[in-house]
Amino acid sequence: MSVAKRAFDVVSSAAGLVVLAPVFLAVAVAIKLDDQGPVFFRQERVGRDGKVFRIHKFRSMRVAGAGALVTSANDSRITPVGAFLRKSKLDELPQLIDVLLGDMSVVGPRPEVPRYVELWGDEARREILSVRPGISDPAAIAFRNEQEELAAVDDPERHYVEVILPKKVAMYRDYVRNRSFLGDLGVIVRTVQAIVRD
Repeated sequence: MSVAKRAFDVVSSAAGLVVLAPVFLAVAVAIKLDDQGPVFFRQERVGRDGKVFRIHKFRSMRVAGAGALVTSANDSRITPVGAFLRKSKLDELPQLIDVLLGDMSVVGPRPEVPRYVELWGDEARREILSVRPGISDPAAIAFRNEQEELAAVDDPERHYVEVILPKKVAMYRDYVRNRSFLGDLGVIVRTVQAIVRD
């Protein structure tokens, strides 16, 4: 499966970058007009075999110093354009670059920041990091409205660590154990359906 999966990743990410080039341009212009800051947001994430890479996303928040690692829907750092990008998931599109580079896959456990990976536990870490992280997976679909859930609690960071993260880890491990090419295609279809529905 690994060879076929990687071939699919290369072809689909390259095709996606070409087809979506006008969208990339439009989003880049919107971000620049919004607050003049950089187009991309780069952050360290943990990939396969524990390799740290810098993920590509369209920037949806104001340029500032260090802040909370989790983001709720009412976070004051989110720009007007960023709110739309996050809701529509357009901010995730630049990860096609990471897929083409080999740091990510189209489908796989979502890559976390090192701080949260440390909370997984040794066994879960070995299992989850045995595959490339992905743009989408069953957990990403289930928690697609995560920022709204975080906005409804007093302590978003604590809620993420104690409630959301353990559920995600369980879903990541289930994906790794039961992954298949057809299963990945199903995740892609459900992801598109969820985005259109929301």
